[in-house]
Amino acid sequence: MSKSVTRQANANIALVKYWGKRGAASLNLPAVGSLSVTLDGLATTTTVSLDQSLTADVYVRAGRERPEEGRRASAFLDRLRDASGTKDFCRIETDNNFPTAAGLASSASGFAALTLAASELFELGLDDRALSQWARQGSGSAGRSIFGGFVLQHRGEREDGEDCFAEQLRPASHWPLKVLVGVTDARQKATGSSDGMRQTAESSPYFQAWQAGQPADLAAAREAIEARDFDALASITEQSCLKMHATAMAANPGVIYWNAATLELIEAVRDLRQKGHGACFTIDAGPQVKVVCQPEAAAAADDMLRAHPGVAEVISCDLREEAS
Repeated sequence: MSKSVTRQANANIALVKYWGKRGAASLNLPAVGSLSVTLDGLATTTTVSLDQSLTADVYVRAGRERPEEGRRASAFLDRLRDASGTKDFCRIETDNNFPTAAGLASSASGFAALTLAASELFELGLDDRALSQWARQGSGSAGRSIFGGFVLQHRGEREDGEDCFAEQLRPASHWPLKVLVGVTDARQKATGSSDGMRQTAESSPYFQAWQAGQPADLAAAREAIEARDFDALASITEQSCLKMHATAMAANPGVIYWNAATLELIEAVRDLRQKGHGACFTIDAGPQVKVVCQPEAAAAADDMLRAHPGVAEVISCDLREEAS
C-alpha cells in the first residue's frame, strides 16, 4: 500500500543575508534574522510517497537515485515521522528547474517543498508558522520559501526555537520588483553553505560584528520596503551582501564563493544605477549575481547580463505573490 503527495516551493533570495547558526545543531537556528523575496521562476517540485514495502527511504533527484543527498532528507523525515507517529519509509522524488547547490537557494526551495509534501502526507495539520519552523530545520533559509512576496525570518532568542519563524511582511503586489539571475558557473560549489557558515563562525574575526549589525540592517530594509524606496533598499541590500561575503572571506581559511565574473558584474550593476536605472546586486553562497530591479530597469539589466562573456545564462523572475 502506498500514497503520495506532490508539492512545489520556490527559491528565495535574501536581501538582508542569513549567515551563521546558533544553539543546538539539531534545530538549525540562525545566528541572525534575515529578509528575503520569493521568486516565481525558480521552483522545486517534490513528491513524497509512503510505501510499506520499503526498508529505507529512497531519494531520487532529476530521475536518478542519490543516496548521499538522501541522507539529509531522510534525517529530516525522521523528525516529521516522530511527530506524526508514522513508521513507514518514503520514496522522495524531487527536481529543480534551475541549477542545484550552485548558490541559487535550491536547498531552501527543496526543503520547503519536502516539508509541505511530507507534513500533508503525515497529516500533521501545520499552520504556516509551524511549516516555516519545520522547513528551517532542514535548511536555514527554507522557512522563508513557505511564503510569497517579502518575507522576514525572525532570529528568535529561545534555545528551543519556538520564537524562530518566518512570516510574510508584504505580498509581491505591494512592490512588484524583478530579479534577474546572472549564472556565471552552474556547477556545484566546492564549499556548501553549512560548512561555510561553520568555518566563518569559528574563525572569522568579523563574525561578531556581522551579528551585531543585523538588527539595524533589518530595520532599514523593512522601512525601505514599506516606503517603496528603491535607493534605500539598494543601499542596504548591497551592504548586507558585501558584509556577509567579507565576513566569510576573513575566515581561516577564507570562504570565497566569487569568481572573476562575479566581481565584474558587481561593477556593471553599480554602473547601471549611476546611469539612472533602478538596479542593485546581491550574491548568496555561490558565484551567481542576482540583480534586483524596478520593472522599468529590467530590460537594461538583462542586456547588461547577456552582453557579459562570463554569464552563461540569464534567468528572469518576478516575485511570487502567493504562499507555496
